[in-house]
Amino acid sequence: MKKYGIILASGTGTRYHGDIPKQFVKIAGKTVLEHTLDVFEKSKYIDSVILVITPAYREMAEEILLKNDYSKVSKLLNGGETRKDSSCIGISSIEDEDAYVIIHDCARPFLTERILKDCAEALKKFDAVDVAIPSADTIIKVKDEIIENIPERKYLMRGQTPQCFRLSVIKKAHELAKKDMNFTDDCGLVVKYNLSEVYVVEGENENIKITYPSDIYMADRLFQVRTADSPNENNLSDLKDKVVVIFGGTSGIGESISLLAEKFGAKVFVSSDKTGVDVTSYNEVEQFLKGVNEKTGRIDYVINTAGVLKMGKLTDRDVDDIKQEINVNYIGSINVAKASIPYLKETKGCMLMFASSSYTRGRALYSTYSSTKAAVVNLVQALSEELISDGIRINTMNPERTATAMRFNAFGKEPEGTLLDAQTVAEASLKTLLSDLTGQVIDVRRG
Repeated sequence: MKKYGIILASGTGTRYHGDIPKQFVKIAGKTVLEHTLDVFEKSKYIDSVILVITPAYREMAEEILLKNDYSKVSKLLNGGETRKDSSCIGISSIEDEDAYVIIHDCARPFLTERILKDCAEALKKFDAVDVAIPSADTIIKVKDEIIENIPERKYLMRGQTPQCFRLSVIKKAHELAKKDMNFTDDCGLVVKYNLSEVYVVEGENENIKITYPSDIYMADRLFQVRTADSPNENNLSDLKDKVVVIFGGTSGIGESISLLAEKFGAKVFVSSDKTGVDVTSYNEVEQFLKGVNEKTGRIDYVINTAGVLKMGKLTDRDVDDIKQEINVNYIGSINVAKASIPYLKETKGCMLMFASSSYTRGRALYSTYSSTKAAVVNLVQALSEELISDGIRINTMNPERTATAMRFNAFGKEPEGTLLDAQTVAEASLKTLLSDLTGQVIDVRRG
């Protein structure tokens, strides 16, 4: 059955108090509307998107659609005076006799594919599905500033969106509610008119709704540190005959990736300072890639695992030593990315860079290392947007503490079982290369 996503972006932002509605405010380089549309455009659980917008900002919405070339957006509709009206307008525009409808607030740009998947699965059994999370706080009922009741928290959840329905059910709900002004949300109508059981899919704490100006700041920080789990559905046999280039591939994680890729039939070319290719030299990186391309006629994937980890207070370290660490970890990533683009543009390929768990907050004694890894994450996030029109994907792997020679040299022997195996990182890295992900920080964890 066809699945329609209805994105409600018709609010005027009365609580936001901004110069423009919150859906047009930029966060992490894109408007809130673009972030939400991106989720629906990329989702395998959405077939068509209906966008309901504020009539006064229709031209701005049209510009966003033209700039991004969203293939799934089939309708751009002017919304009504209330959320109920806008929801009804979107639902009524669907001409199918029946379908699945996924209604989502544009102001929740952190919707995940996992939630959409769970909703799609639930719709196979239930005619109505809501998304909610358990309440972490005690909820109190107050009248005239006096507590009247304290409901048991275990029965309380906080509603989110999307809300999902069989088309016939939600159409019936809105028909019955034409003169009903006591509207909370679409699931509320289904419950009120006893049209169906409403199944609850667990949401996520990060699936926040942007309502107040302070939420913009919080959302910006979430985009900065947001991560994803490594994909599991991709088959490594798809690597057969693909050309993979690995910088820093003669030891540690790079070596493990190389061996695993070769096992599944990839043509792997590795380099490091041991083989005479220094990532701090753009010319050496460029020449190595050129040589691979001349041998194979193509380059599908480029991975940069080259890195340096040095310890010491900034005041105690030699300036040249600091510069070398920055050059390898950060400038090296820039060199690899820039030199790879012309080749990956031809194959619509993918790049992988490597971060560290310390990228989110600098660690004492490792200030240079932590900051370079944060810079790599920012670089990848920016490049993912710059390269999307070229069909190039780029992601950052973020493994937790991993058993490699570099880590042993920096920390010595550590308790058995406390470190991630490099083979696990290699498998996650190759599956990420084969995925459709881009601009993501991919966490790799033990267990």
